[in-house]
Amino acid sequence: MTAPRPAGVPWLTPYMTVRDARVAIAFFEAAFGFAVRDSVSDDGAIMHVEMTYQGQLIIMFAPEGGFGSTAKTPKSAGAIAPQSFYLYVDDVDAVYARAIAAGAKSLSEPEDQFWGDRFAQIEDLDGYRWALARHLS
Repeated sequence: MTAPRPAGVPWLTPYMTVRDARVAIAFFEAAFGFAVRDSVSDDGAIMHVEMTYQGQLIIMFAPEGGFGSTAKTPKSAGAIAPQSFYLYVDDVDAVYARAIAAGAKSLSEPEDQFWGDRFAQIEDLDGYRWALARHLS
């Protein structure tokens, strides 16, 4: 019997739409330390990307119009993303600084929170919101 998911792939994997796959790859590498796991190109244009974080998390994305999709990024749609991604990192301050340097917009600076996490929020180049956290206790 075939397994319900490929080996090493989490049960839930975010799949996003980006404006430019090459720009998104560079941002996720520089800001968060993601690494490309796989990509699919068509006539030189990147159509699908899988990136990993810490060997556990996988995100996938495709450019607007990829595979005939009409999906838009929050930024292209002029909308605020209704969801956010909560990413645990080793050093919130360092990742926050790298994300801002890579072009992210600050939503909240790093600060210790009452629930026990050091926490900051940014908005990436396509308008997706990312919470950066490290558990303190």
